Amino acid sequence: MIMDNFEKKFYLVREDVLPEAMKKTLDAKEMLERGKAESIWDAAQKVDLSRSAFYKYRDTVFPFSTIQKERLVSLFFHLEDRSGTLSKLLSIVAASGCNVLTIHQTIPLQGRANVTLSLNTSEMENDIEALLSELRKLAFVEKVEVLGTGA
Repeated sequence: MIMDNFEKKFYLVREDVLPEAMKKTLDAKEMLERGKAESIWDAAQKVDLSRSAFYKYRDTVFPFSTIQKERLVSLFFHLEDRSGTLSKLLSIVAASGCNVLTIHQTIPLQGRANVTLSLNTSEMENDIEALLSELRKLAFVEKVEVLGTGA
């Protein structure tokens, strides 16, 4: 019976219990990604690993950071203080498929308020630029900036 990736089980395992060949495979893959090795042969040699062991494990062992599917984005807004603005803003963000993780809003002063949203964008249907474009079109949004992104 052939199993596809949806039928296979995956496990999160601490590094200290991994076999040495798997650890070295991870090191070799990182060297290749960072350009510190020119070829698989070069990377395998630098970490003292056989190429056959590298090929055996390369598609089966991954650092935890590469399998995290969440993509985090922090957005900063400068808004006019009108009734319902935050609700409308959050409605558009939710409709785009983003999950709001945190909200920070300053006390409105002189008819203006700052809002920072941290979003999980892993379920977005469009890209972040499309969302930013839509948000910038809102009459009460004076400014939208991406403060940072992360995995």
